Amino acid sequence: MAKMENQKLKILLLKDYLEQNTDPDHPATIHELLDYLEAQGVHAERKSVYRDLDLLEEYGCDLIATRGKNASYAIGEGVFSLPELKLLADAVTASKFLTEKKSNELLKKLGRLTSRFRAVELRRSLVVSGRVKSMNESVIYNVDALHEAIRGDSQIRFRYFEWDREGARVFRGGARTASPIALYWDDSNYYLIAYTAEHGITHFRVDKMDRIKSTGEPRVRNEQTQALDLASYGKEVFGMFNGRTETVRMRFENGLAGVVIDRFGKDVTRIPDGEAHFICRAEVKVSPLFFGWLASFGSGVKLLSPESVVEEFRRNVEEIRKLYP
Repeated sequence: MAKMENQKLKILLLKDYLEQNTDPDHPATIHELLDYLEAQGVHAERKSVYRDLDLLEEYGCDLIATRGKNASYAIGEGVFSLPELKLLADAVTASKFLTEKKSNELLKKLGRLTSRFRAVELRRSLVVSGRVKSMNESVIYNVDALHEAIRGDSQIRFRYFEWDREGARVFRGGARTASPIALYWDDSNYYLIAYTAEHGITHFRVDKMDRIKSTGEPRVRNEQTQALDLASYGKEVFGMFNGRTETVRMRFENGLAGVVIDRFGKDVTRIPDGEAHFICRAEVKVSPLFFGWLASFGSGVKLLSPESVVEEFRRNVEEIRKLYP
């Protein structure tokens, strides 16, 4: 019975073999195809295999055939060309919102879209400046859940967390309710722009959202949501630090550990400094935006070194102070 079932799958087995084991540089001979089928419990005659190959070509498979005594067959470009697959593989590798584990899983799946010979080329040594990979495995499912809620015009409930000094999750309050408006992509992170009764128009890092559920209640529509200009909101709220690169040391209060991890990644150096503080060493872009980021934490952070950057920050603060005599 098993052999009979395999016999019915002959054309599909041929298709799988050609897609996974051949490309323009690595064709398969008719003997190799027959041997493969035999190994799968399918006894086939040459003529029947030729007919199946013709059917696959008629079906739309990009089949490259070399006729004659040493006939061979191979899949051409397929759905994606090799350069296109390499581009997709690089995007997966560089994506900050994907964990290392999820990136590897997706790369394996991309490899199945081409031959095993070409799949090796998808794992390239890509260097991404400043990349910090996500620590939340569920982020891609969060994105899907949020798209579904927006499409279904539903409010959502979720939990929101921060990171502590040891890199562990700390949930902020209980479950929250929000009306999702749009997903925003900035600095390799997904953000949800939403309306909440407590804060009006606000935003959340998607990789820090947990247990997202659609409530089924219609999203809130009011003057704020109707007047929202998403492009303007994005420019106003989100921004990258631009400037020269420096390695700096900063002393933070423990309560700001989550902010540090969000900005520089979980592996950034965090050395305890007494009971209430820790020292962080990180590479930054020195600019007014960076100084503004530091100043936003008030006395919760102190820039320690290098002295040249400390002096530049001091001048920046002094120039601002002069505006308020």
